[in-house]
Amino acid sequence: MSVDFTDRAVTIFKRASQHDEAKEYEDAYRVYMEAIDVFLTAIKYESRNPVKRDMLRQKVREIMDRATKIKEYIEAEKAAQAAPPPASGDAATKTAKKDKSKEDEEDKKRLRGGLEGAIVKTKPNVPWSNIAGLEAAKDALKEAVILPVRFPQLFTGNRKPWRGILLYGPPGTGKSYLAKAVATEADGTFFSVSSSDLMSRWLGDSEKLVRGLFEMARDARREDGKPAIIFIDEIDSMCSNRSEGENDATKRIKTEFLVQMQGVGHDDDGVLVLAATNIPWGLDPAVRRRFERRIYIPLPEQQARAQMFKIHLGNTPSTVTEADFQELAALTEGYSGSDINVLVRNAMMESVRTLQVATHFKRVPGPDPEDPVNGPPCPNRLVPCSPGDPDGFLMSLTDITEPKLVMPLPVTRLDFLRAIRTARPSVSQADINDHLQFTRDFGQEG
Repeated sequence: MSVDFTDRAVTIFKRASQHDEAKEYEDAYRVYMEAIDVFLTAIKYESRNPVKRDMLRQKVREIMDRATKIKEYIEAEKAAQAAPPPASGDAATKTAKKDKSKEDEEDKKRLRGGLEGAIVKTKPNVPWSNIAGLEAAKDALKEAVILPVRFPQLFTGNRKPWRGILLYGPPGTGKSYLAKAVATEADGTFFSVSSSDLMSRWLGDSEKLVRGLFEMARDARREDGKPAIIFIDEIDSMCSNRSEGENDATKRIKTEFLVQMQGVGHDDDGVLVLAATNIPWGLDPAVRRRFERRIYIPLPEQQARAQMFKIHLGNTPSTVTEADFQELAALTEGYSGSDINVLVRNAMMESVRTLQVATHFKRVPGPDPEDPVNGPPCPNRLVPCSPGDPDGFLMSLTDITEPKLVMPLPVTRLDFLRAIRTARPSVSQADINDHLQFTRDFGQEG
C-alpha cells in the first residue's frame, strides 16, 4: 500500500503551526523541520504532476523561511540569557530599544511591500454613466469621495464626509463595479484588497497587515491632500460574527480592524473604508456598526436592465431598437447585472455561430478590416447568406483563404431571444428575501 507523503506532510505542518501560534517556538522549529523532510520526500515521489511538485517546493521554501526566523529568535534568546549583566542598565535598555525599533521598522517595510500591489495605479475607466440605476449608492459615494475634494467648503464643522460605506446585495448586482467607478472618478489613492490579502499564516502578521493598510492610507491622505479609499471585497470572510470556538489569531484580526476603523488616536479625515459583501447578516455587529452607510444593491429594475443591455452591447453592430431593449428588459425580470452581461455576450456569439454553420457566403461592401473607423471602405467583405441568394457561392468558414475579410452579421433581436431561451437567473428568491430582511433591520435601499 502506497503512502501519501503530501497528506502526511500537511498534517505535520499543521501541528507545527499550532506550536507556533502558542509561542512554543522550540517545538515549532523541531516539527517544522520534520515537515520539511516529509515534503521533500513527497517531491521526490511526485513525478507525474509537475505543477503539484512546484507547489510543494514553494511550500518548503515558505516553511524554511519561517523555521529560519524561529531558529534566529531561539538563538538570540539563549544568547541573551547567557550574556553577563550589563554595566549600565540605562545603556542596555537604550540598546535593546534601538534594536527593537530597527526590527519593527524592517518588519513594517516588509509588510508594506506586500500591500503595494493593492494600490490601484491605473484607473479602471468605469465612469458613473456606465452604471445603470443605483442612484442612492452613487450619491453616497459622491458625498464621501468626490464632493469633499471639489467643494471642501461644504464639509466644515460637524458636517463631515462618510468614513465607512457597506455595499451589500445578491451576487452580480454591481457592488465591485461601483468600486471600480469610485477608483475611476476619485482623485486620490485607491487601495483594493480582498480578505486573503490581509490574512497570513504567520503569527501576528495579519493584524500588522491590517494596521499597515490603514497607515498607508493615512500617509497617502497627508501627502497629496486628497481622499484615500480602502476597498475590501468579500469583507464577511474576514469580519464574520465572533464566536467562542474561533482561534485567537482570527479574533486579533477583527479587533485590529475595529480599532483601525474607529480611528482612535488617528486623524482619519479623508480616509473612506468601502466594503462589499453578499452575506451582510454574517458580519460581526461591531463591524457592521462601523459602516455608517449600509446600502442595499438590489437586482436591477426594468429601466436599468434596458440600459444594461445597451451598455454591454456597446458599439457592436446591431439592428436592435429602443422598443426591443424594453422588450428584452421585461423578459429578464429577476436577472442580475452579471446575468445580463453573460446574456448579451451569448447573443453576440450567435453571429459567430452562424458563420460556423454557414454553407454559402457572398461579398458585400463593408468597413476596412485593418482600420474600421478611419480606413477606406472595403468592397469585398465576406458574409454568410442563404443557399438561394443569387450573389452567394458555396463555401464553408474553413474554406476561406482570406480570414480577415470575414464580416460578422449585426446582432439582432432574434439573437437576444435565442440567448434568453437558454439563460436562467443566478439569484434565488430566498436569497433576495434574506437581503430584504437585513435591509429592514439595518440597511437602506440603494
